[in-house]
Amino acid sequence: MADIETIIKELAEPIVEELEIDLMGVVLGGGKDMRLVRVVVDKKGGVGVEALRRLSKGLSLQLDAEDLIPGKFHLEISSPGFDWPLTTDKDFKRYEGDWLRISFEDGRPVLEGENLGLNQAGDLMIKIKRGEKVVDLAKTVKVIRTVNWSKVSGGMKDKKKRGKSNAKKKS
Repeated sequence: MADIETIIKELAEPIVEELEIDLMGVVLGGGKDMRLVRVVVDKKGGVGVEALRRLSKGLSLQLDAEDLIPGKFHLEISSPGFDWPLTTDKDFKRYEGDWLRISFEDGRPVLEGENLGLNQAGDLMIKIKRGEKVVDLAKTVKVIRTVNWSKVSGGMKDKKKRGKSNAKKKS
């Protein structure tokens, strides 16, 4: 018999397909008194509140009917957040243009850059300050989305002048 997470994914798949959103994963947590069923969904541009509501209602009814989870449970439908690892071709396509943070298995320094998608060989193409770089995903530990702080700050970090402070000293 399949594990509970797999069964929940199978129950959710027709609903997410109808809503045209991506099912990214199911995570079970909580304790013996109250289980947490977290279903993670997303799509390019984000998932609307109505789609989240419909998925929550439909999946909740199915979970109750199937009686998969003994005792009480709380169903949470959420977006992945920045710390959710990108692992599939669909993930890299969905977040094309986003800023990524890449950790390598051999201990190389973390690399950040703009997601340009996967090439024909399945390698990740990223844009960095000095051009484009090809990343062999088989040699990575984790690829997540992050914030390009230089872009957010308008490049202020690069524009700051170095030198003497104009602040007056207190006497």
